[in-house]
Amino acid sequence: MGKKSGTRQGMGFFERYLTLWVLLCMAIGVLIGVYLPQIPGFLSRFEYANVSIPVAVLIWLMIYPMMLKVDFHSIRQVGQNPRGLIITWITNWLIKPFTMYAIAMFFFYVVYRSIIPKDLARQYLAGAVLLGAAPCTAMVFVWSHLTKGNPAYTLVQVATNDLIILAAFVPIVALLLGISGISIPWMTLFLSVVLFVVIPLGAGWFSRVIITRKRGSDYFEQTFIPKFSQVTITGLLLTLIIIFSFQGQTIVDNPLNIVLIAIPLVIQTFLIFFVAYLWAKAWKLPHEIAAPAGMIGASNFFELAVAVAISVFGLSSPATVTTVVGVLVEVPVMLTLVKIANSTFHWFKEHPEPTTL
Repeated sequence: MGKKSGTRQGMGFFERYLTLWVLLCMAIGVLIGVYLPQIPGFLSRFEYANVSIPVAVLIWLMIYPMMLKVDFHSIRQVGQNPRGLIITWITNWLIKPFTMYAIAMFFFYVVYRSIIPKDLARQYLAGAVLLGAAPCTAMVFVWSHLTKGNPAYTLVQVATNDLIILAAFVPIVALLLGISGISIPWMTLFLSVVLFVVIPLGAGWFSRVIITRKRGSDYFEQTFIPKFSQVTITGLLLTLIIIFSFQGQTIVDNPLNIVLIAIPLVIQTFLIFFVAYLWAKAWKLPHEIAAPAGMIGASNFFELAVAVAISVFGLSSPATVTTVVGVLVEVPVMLTLVKIANSTFHWFKEHPEPTTL
């Protein structure tokens, strides 16, 4: 399998400064919510089944370009070197959601007990659960590139991960929300996965098949996909403005809560990275597989988490704020992990096992 151009690209201007753009959009949204409350009031009219239509459109703009990068033909070679995939699957689906739940529960219910009311803590925990059950998909291509990961193997990791999301996301979220005493709207959960995973994933696959058939794979990878390079970020930033316009007064009244939410999310990110990364080292896998394995678990499919939080809990919910804080800390934390992975490359030199994909 040859290298894909989409996986060779590093971080663009918007991606590199994503944290800055997120902060700016948060500030704009808060100002709108405080000084122009008629704008979120107007947007709230455009809802169907508790889903904001403008936000749903923007979320589609976020997710569809990411799904274009997933080539499911790569799954055919999944058995050639399965150990890196086993690490990815177990870390993402049998470890990450439950450590996220445990860490968030500890902070929101124990450490912050005297600061955050219990009802609010429950909502923050729900947002953390959504993040923990949504491991990274497309952004891992960037992290893989920055750590000199094997792009073909990363593609297999992403493709199989997307398929697992279809089956595992709803049951895991429902289980952890149920344990937390949070009402589980099963139909809304299923509908969210269909709207924000199944449909865009199918649309991305269909686009790949049709365009590749007509124009060739080189055109699809090198010309068509790059056309959407800024669409995802634009959709994300506009969504954040809308979300924070609904949260404006609440955030002005409780600014410390953003920092409090970020702390367990950051701890969880570092923990999951080292679980997968050190496991790969113990199994004597090469660095080009170990680094992306750590990154895909540490990073979050925050677009999905935000989308489901909005669908299940609403635009103005604290759970949605938690998922947005996940966006805020994503880039600086992941860039720190990239530096750690690159500075520990020598850990893997003793066992340079070739990649067969």
